[in-house]
Amino acid sequence: MLNFLGRKDVRKILKRKDSDAGERGKALEDLRSSLFNVFRSPEGAKRQQQQLCGPATALTFNFIVAVGIIFMNKLVLKVVGFQFPIFLTFIHYVVSWLLMAILKSLSILPASPSKSARLSTLFTLGFVMALSTGLANVSLKYNSVGFYQMSKIAVTPSIVLAEFILYNKRVSFSKVLTLAVVSFGVAVATVTDLQFHLFGACIALAWIIPSAINKILWSSLQQQENWTALALMWKTTPVTLFFLVALIPWLDPPGALSFNWSFNNTSAILMSAILGFLLQWSGALALGATSAVTHVVLGQFKTCVILLGNYYLFSSNPGKTSICGAFTAIAGMSIYTYLNLRQQSSRTSPRQASTLPKSKLSKENGNHDGNYGAESV
Repeated sequence: MLNFLGRKDVRKILKRKDSDAGERGKALEDLRSSLFNVFRSPEGAKRQQQQLCGPATALTFNFIVAVGIIFMNKLVLKVVGFQFPIFLTFIHYVVSWLLMAILKSLSILPASPSKSARLSTLFTLGFVMALSTGLANVSLKYNSVGFYQMSKIAVTPSIVLAEFILYNKRVSFSKVLTLAVVSFGVAVATVTDLQFHLFGACIALAWIIPSAINKILWSSLQQQENWTALALMWKTTPVTLFFLVALIPWLDPPGALSFNWSFNNTSAILMSAILGFLLQWSGALALGATSAVTHVVLGQFKTCVILLGNYYLFSSNPGKTSICGAFTAIAGMSIYTYLNLRQQSSRTSPRQASTLPKSKLSKENGNHDGNYGAESV
């Protein structure tokens, strides 16, 4: 046996096998290090998010989840009888935090940028998230779905005004006209379903400003400071939970712990919580890939689709006025989408034309400025 192993050809075979095993081990190590770089480096995670989830994918994902959670939350609040909307929001964020903690333990949660945002900005985002999500569920408890959707119309001018004040961001006249058509169409479409409570109407009014600031901060932090959706959610969720606990005694009735936590009721609440995590994630992806105004327009498109779907699929008759309003809003949204696509194409074409000759011109002219060709908004 020793003589056989000592033969020259056998030693070559064993050596080749050892080298093959070493190469396979090196390949696995390279794969693990590349995956580590993708998920742990902020730049790699941001690049991966942009590749896997573009604007169309993010908006579609958010649209599907948003439609599902509206009906699921209405089911939990009305059918199940869980009359604690702020506590329901608290459960949503606890489940979200637990899911993200699992991702972090598996080293899948993307890392925060090296130059992180100021703590005051993250604190403000966590605060307005608590107000925006909590007050939305309170409004959904007291008001009809139509009034809940109609109150979102006021978010659009609030975002345009806030972005102009904070970032000096201007909207073209054609887009303003299109957004006005969309808002008018949604108002006409939902005018037949305006059942509301006085307290619920006040809550809906108080929800507008936090909702607008929430969307603006989510969009600006991802687009300007290299945050990914999950990394920003991980940083702000503890702040949101803190403020939700503070809101529970003020806006929720007593008796949440004495609720009938049966298997069916608990399952419905947990399903709502999982959808809540997906809604927060998909909304963050959509805001990072597009803009705050586009995300609001998507919400109004969702309203019209729900109304027309009930009419065509379930023989619901909201009236000709509402149907015409829904089609008017969808037409306005189509024009708004066309204007956005044309604006994006006009921005990318000069960049592509100036990217190729940049290195040649810099070599010929001796220009070594790293900020050459930077776009100013």
